[in-house]
Amino acid sequence: MGDLSNKQDWSRFPNGLSVVVPIYNEVSTLKEIIARIDSTGLVSQIVLVDDGSTDGTRDVLAEIDKANREDLVIDYHPANRGKGAAVRTGIGLCTGDLVLIQDADLEYDPTDYPALLGPMLDGRADVVYGSRFLGGPHRVLFFWHYLVNRGLTFLSNILTNLNLTDMEVGYKLFKREIFKDITIRSERFNFEPEITAKVAKKKLKIYEVPISYSGRTYEEGKKIGVSDGFEALWTIVKYRFTD
Repeated sequence: MGDLSNKQDWSRFPNGLSVVVPIYNEVSTLKEIIARIDSTGLVSQIVLVDDGSTDGTRDVLAEIDKANREDLVIDYHPANRGKGAAVRTGIGLCTGDLVLIQDADLEYDPTDYPALLGPMLDGRADVVYGSRFLGGPHRVLFFWHYLVNRGLTFLSNILTNLNLTDMEVGYKLFKREIFKDITIRSERFNFEPEITAKVAKKKLKIYEVPISYSGRTYEEGKKIGVSDGFEALWTIVKYRFTD
């Protein structure tokens, strides 16, 4: 398992790391993200959940499935339901002691896995968030996205009493056991504020680490929109006071 593979590092997690990849219309990047995950040498299981793709992604998945890899699980949603729904399905299929969410669009780089795993493997953390705002290299894009992200993180921090810098980040690493007591209800991108509120309520040990970020434009396939920002705002408030 790569640079972190010695027995001392992984002794707490003998079943290793499962990576959940929610997928919607990523025909051009799917094979590449799987290759990048494989190249880390740190992953025991890859769980691919197609969320109703219509662009040929399912043909690529069918081709991948023919390899009959024991470390790879593929599941299909009949229709598009959203990232949260795909993540929920994927977590239910995980066998690793650790679960990492990995978008399929190449915005997040698996070479950051060692940084994410560090606080977990040395016993400091129950949950590890990447952060695009702690000094890692990132593509320069979208001032208003940045501003909305920081605003949502700020509001989330007020209501959870956390001091995160990047609540909306796609890279989140969990001990799988925490999902025995946490039910994910969000269907779309509001998964991010929901899970943040719920791990805060559990008073779990949360760490942040800097990661790189190669954001996409809408022409390149970016999917999150204005309505998702309003939905995130409501979710932050909702899960502060309910489960």
